[in-house]
Amino acid sequence: MEKFQAVLDLHLKHHSALGYGLVTLLTAGGERIFSAVVFQCPCSAAWNLPLVFLLVPALALFLLGYVLSARTWRLITGCGCRARASCGSGLRGSLVCAQLSAAAALAPLTWVAVALLGGAFYECAASGSAVLAQRLCLHRDHNCAAELPLVPCHQAKASDVQDLLKDLKAQSQVLGWILIAAVIIILLIFTCVSRCLSPVSFLQLKFWKIYLEKEQQILKSKATEHATELAKENVKCFFEGSHPKECNTPSVKEWQQISSLYTFNQKDQYYSMLHKYVNRKEKTHSIRSTEGDTVIPVLGFVDSSGINSTPGL
Repeated sequence: MEKFQAVLDLHLKHHSALGYGLVTLLTAGGERIFSAVVFQCPCSAAWNLPLVFLLVPALALFLLGYVLSARTWRLITGCGCRARASCGSGLRGSLVCAQLSAAAALAPLTWVAVALLGGAFYECAASGSAVLAQRLCLHRDHNCAAELPLVPCHQAKASDVQDLLKDLKAQSQVLGWILIAAVIIILLIFTCVSRCLSPVSFLQLKFWKIYLEKEQQILKSKATEHATELAKENVKCFFEGSHPKECNTPSVKEWQQISSLYTFNQKDQYYSMLHKYVNRKEKTHSIRSTEGDTVIPVLGFVDSSGINSTPGL
């Protein structure tokens, strides 16, 4: 039991890193299976060059990253019904969309990097490029350009042309490692800059994450309890033909306000939109837009938490 609790504590402490690691492993494994089982190079000058085999799956993974992000649904759910609130327009919306795009880019970048390291997609695409053919076929057989699209299928008649497969594979792997190095460097720079510009200290950030975890646990428990009582009362009244007793439930406006994207204000440091809502000074005052509110990248985890970690579609 103690070992199970230790594993659970490790998951709660590093759930974000573990989630990204799992996504990376699944994407890399999926790409390897796709390359080995599904993909076949057409070995035709007309069909080798299109990169749909590489880019379309990456685009699908990128869009899937948006779909699986809780912040996406916080941003757009009920957007059309807000009379005076814009749906992420201006600098605030741009920052949120940039953060969403960066998080959603993990899986497609992994797909492209693993595909480049494998070499199959690049070999197929590069062999159909007329520009690369001029450079690769320099000082080689005069039929090199015509036979180059056949190289990935090992059907080139000239041996020196078939040997170009090694060059194509080497180029693909070099590009793959360059992409991996670039992503790591950019991620490291972004993390360092966002932490450097953090308005709160390291320990307060740790406390903030603990608070959010506890708030969501209690919110889910209370929501389940309230929903259960409301359902029991309605079912009871239906069968008994009686009127239900009054049950206080948050209004649509109240739900909308605590579901808005979080913004940080140096004057009033609230740890969530729920925290901000219950401490509002006026009952009629909107908490979604206050002077001095800003979107802080390092505090993006506030919007990622919710009653359910995965949005229901």
